[in-house]
Amino acid sequence: MPEAIDKPVRKIIHIDMDAFFASVEQRDNPQLRGKPVAVGGSAQRGVVAAASYEARKFGVRSAMPSVTAARRCPGLVFVPPRFDVYRAVSQQIRQIFALHSDLVEPLSLDEAYLDVTRDKQRIGSATRIAQLIRAAIRDRTGLTASAGVSYNKFLAKVASDQNKPDGICVIRPHQGADFVASLPVRRFYGVGPKTAERMGRLGIEAGADLRDRDMDFLREHFGKSADYLYHAARGIDHRPVRPDRIRKSVGCERTYSEDLATEPALRDALARIIDTAWQRIQNNRACGRTVTLKVKYADFRQITRSRTSGECLAGKDQLGAMAHELLGQLLPPEDGVRLLGLTLSGLVEPDAPPPAEQVLPLAGGQQAFDF
Repeated sequence: MPEAIDKPVRKIIHIDMDAFFASVEQRDNPQLRGKPVAVGGSAQRGVVAAASYEARKFGVRSAMPSVTAARRCPGLVFVPPRFDVYRAVSQQIRQIFALHSDLVEPLSLDEAYLDVTRDKQRIGSATRIAQLIRAAIRDRTGLTASAGVSYNKFLAKVASDQNKPDGICVIRPHQGADFVASLPVRRFYGVGPKTAERMGRLGIEAGADLRDRDMDFLREHFGKSADYLYHAARGIDHRPVRPDRIRKSVGCERTYSEDLATEPALRDALARIIDTAWQRIQNNRACGRTVTLKVKYADFRQITRSRTSGECLAGKDQLGAMAHELLGQLLPPEDGVRLLGLTLSGLVEPDAPPPAEQVLPLAGGQQAFDF
């Protein structure tokens, strides 16, 4: 028997925009509609930031080198990213979320968790709220979103991917354990290709196989991930939705159309990255202690250099000084540089109060709980 859900149940919605960046580009440029589109990079260099569903049919994915994407998908159209537009659309979407709950945890510009256990409009049904949100997003932005509705974050996120694009999936409390049992382990959040391959060698292909392994086995083979895997395989996840969730890092990186080969070119490029990174740090109302410089060379070799301050950085000047000091360690460049990145980590958000948990008891049994 699967482990019982031994805590009060929440109503969680995970909203995930469909091919967000690419969909915005197709919305704004009718000539791109119905065509395979890659946002970011070019046919010769760079990395794909997002791909339309037409491009995904050819195996084009985000983070794929552009040359690989162009080879896989003849006729692929590359368009430069417009992050200011994406952020503006994301803000419109978050305004829709705010109509229904104060407990909204954005994960990125295009996805978020909402806890609607006690929804602001007293609709009562999480499924109905998800439907209203998706309709409002379509009406206001002209874009589609998929939704997952369940009693915890793990299942809501899995569910939002179940019927993409433009779909909804509801996993009720009495369905969770059985749903996870049939779920391929590759669809568990945090299980990448290498971990899935290792699981396959251990005879673990689906959630049911994972559930059959005890905690000692999981700790032996998966270390710190064992607790998460043990509970997820049973449909259990007690994490609350955190509207004040602190990002692990904030930063900026750029891929260049021509390799940077001189110190002046690198210093100038880094100065612009510092400007953007600091603006994002301010937008997140966060401060941090560790600055990391990322450099990718023309032959795709990648290195990082980091430095940690004794306390949160005092301002943009300190960020810039640390960044340029790190760059100085790599000069003169041993090869042309195709990418520079800068991140601030060890982030804190001072004086952020813990969110109030909103949960309901399983009155009348799990199946009576209205989703």
